[in-house]
Formats: sequence, structure tokens, C-alpha cells
Amino acid sequence: MRQTFEEMLSGIIRPEVEGLGYRFWGLSSPPSGTKRVIQIYIDGPDGVNIDQCAQVSRQVSLLLEVENTIPGAFTLEVSSPGLERRFFSPDQMSDYIGRKIDVKLLDVHDGRRSFTGELTEVKADSFTLTVENEEIDFPWLSIKKARLVHDF
Repeated sequence: MRQTFEEMLSGIIRPEVEGLGYRFWGLSSPPSGTKRVIQIYIDGPDGVNIDQCAQVSRQVSLLLEVENTIPGAFTLEVSSPGLERRFFSPDQMSDYIGRKIDVKLLDVHDGRRSFTGELTEVKADSFTLTVENEEIDFPWLSIKKARLVHDF
């Protein structure tokens, strides 16, 4: 299977972030205009503050310039995953069993692409939500986006 640009970049950036003592939560690089935007999400045991994000941004910027892996100009954004964090893999979800999750699918399932329900189980390559009193298993490869829903 061919590695995506985001997976390649994550492989380069993860060791740098972890070497600084933070948890690499994920990375996205949504298509944009002429300048590529790289969004990195980091976390720590007590969350992260703006100074810690700035530290990671400086280190990763240097790394990317030295590695020369991104053609052309790019903008680097480093932040916490936040209260309504996006999940980049099922293994990140285990701490959130019993919480509400919002899921967008790549393809239609039972006439819809969007589901919100309580996370009841997490496996290596899938997870289960209880949606309207029905348990639905979602293979990770069918997920476009999954995020925590924070009840305020």
C-alpha cells in the first residue's frame, strides 16, 4: 500500500515531537491554495500551552527545512487536539469509552455518512458506537473523520 504524504510527514515529525517530551496526536495537511498548510496536534499529560506549541513549531520547522521534504512554501500550525479532538487512529480512542463520538464516513452506510453515538468498544482496526440504541461497528478504513463531542 502506498504511503500518503501525511503518513510520510508524520513518520518524520513524530520522533521530533516525542523527543521534546510531547505526545504526537496527529497531523493533517488539507489541500489549500499555493501554500501548503501543515497542522500538527500535540498533547501532554496536562495538555499543552502556547509556549510549548511554539517550541515544537520552531523545532519541526527546522527539521522540515533540513529534510527538504515539502516542495515550495508551507505554513506550519501546532496546537492541542482540544476538547473536541479528532482521532487519527483507533488506539487514541480507548480513553474515551462511554463518551460521545461524531463520525463521518467515506461511503454511505444505511443511507447516511454521518453518525453520532456513545463509544462502547475499541479494537485494533475498528470501534463500536451505540447510535439510537443500536450498536454499529465501524472499520477504521471506512472513516473520513472521527472526533470527540464535548458536552458543555
